[in-house]
Amino acid sequence: MAKKNKERLNVVYSTNPNFSYEVESQEEQDTLAPQFQKLYVSIDKKQRAGKEVTLIEGFVGIDEDLKELGKLLKNKCGVGGTVKDGEILIQGNFRDKISDILVKEGYQVKRKGG
Repeated sequence: MAKKNKERLNVVYSTNPNFSYEVESQEEQDTLAPQFQKLYVSIDKKQRAGKEVTLIEGFVGIDEDLKELGKLLKNKCGVGGTVKDGEILIQGNFRDKISDILVKEGYQVKRKGG
C-alpha cells in the first residue's frame, strides 16, 4: 500500500513542472492574558440524549492552558467534563457558577443563548 503524504493539501497529482504543494502549517497561537480573552458560556443539549452540558468557547491559546482551565472549572463545580476541539464541556447546567468563576479569574465572559 502506498505511503500517504499528509503534508499535501487538496492535490492528488499535478503535471505542471513548476507546481509546488501547499503545506499545512500547524502553528499554535500563544495564550492571551485572561483580561484580553472573551469566552462564551452557553448550555447545550444537542446530540447528548437530552442531557445538559455547559459549553465554554472562544479560548485563544495553547491546548495545555485550555486543559488547565478546564480542570480548574471541573474542580470548582465538582463535576466531570472534557476539553476537546478548543472547547470546554462541563456536565450539567453550571452557566452562572462558571461565569462567576471566569470573571474572578479575570476573563471577559459573554452568555450565549437563553
